[in-house]
Amino acid sequence: MDVLYTYDGSFDGFLCCIFESYLHRETPLDILPEEDAGPTLFEVRAIPTDPARAQRVARKVAALSGEAASLLRRGFLTCMDQRELRLYRLTVKLLRDGPRFLRDHADETLLPVLKAVRNLEGEAHLLRGFVRFSEYSGMLAGEIEPKNHVLPLLRAHFCARFPNEQFFLYDRTHREALLYANGRAVIAPLEHFQMAAPDNAEAAYRRLWKRFYDTIAIRERYNPRCRRTQMPMRYWNTMTEFQDEQYFIPGGEAGKPAPLSPPERGGEPSAVSAPAVQAP
Repeated sequence: MDVLYTYDGSFDGFLCCIFESYLHRETPLDILPEEDAGPTLFEVRAIPTDPARAQRVARKVAALSGEAASLLRRGFLTCMDQRELRLYRLTVKLLRDGPRFLRDHADETLLPVLKAVRNLEGEAHLLRGFVRFSEYSGMLAGEIEPKNHVLPLLRAHFCARFPNEQFFLYDRTHREALLYANGRAVIAPLEHFQMAAPDNAEAAYRRLWKRFYDTIAIRERYNPRCRRTQMPMRYWNTMTEFQDEQYFIPGGEAGKPAPLSPPERGGEPSAVSAPAVQAP
């Protein structure tokens, strides 16, 4: 029977799709989050999320290969095209053939997942240096526009870097935020958010950072191609040193709101704006 699975978009929900496939001895044509499912001529089955079933799948994968378990979890954070179907095929091959194929990095089932995970980890590595925080009422606040769901990979780094601070880091692309306070961190959905305009002190700090950035530049060695290689342009939109004059004026222009619609998987963030909530 030709069937398409839909699920709630969570990792546990995806693992339940794998469980359902084995329970009914069927191979789904595709596995999609509910919000991504469109009209189709095939049967569509909504798979409920059952933590017990998800744990059974997770334990089985981990027992066969810790590496595969890590690939599955990190692969789910990527913007890989046909993400769920590729991860499903990887799991099926692991359960059928065992973990030996994981040594062959050219394997057609493994290679797309490896590439996507490397892209995820590379993006997280760059953002550890490219995130710019601002101060609002005693709290640090920052924004990013990643292609992948990088917040789980950034959590440990920033919590260790600011152990005595309260901060949040907002992902404009996926509309979720990392919040940290009193030694506890949580990643939660946040549909609409817009950074408030800076006060006098924050505007002064922004100008100091911009002046520092401009001062250390060596004009005789100006190399825009090298800069774009080391600091890709798609990250500039949330970096203080690349903002226009309004960004440095107290009470001036507020930050950019979250996109109304998330980008297509593997695509760039949408430029469409949504109603905003001011930061405290």
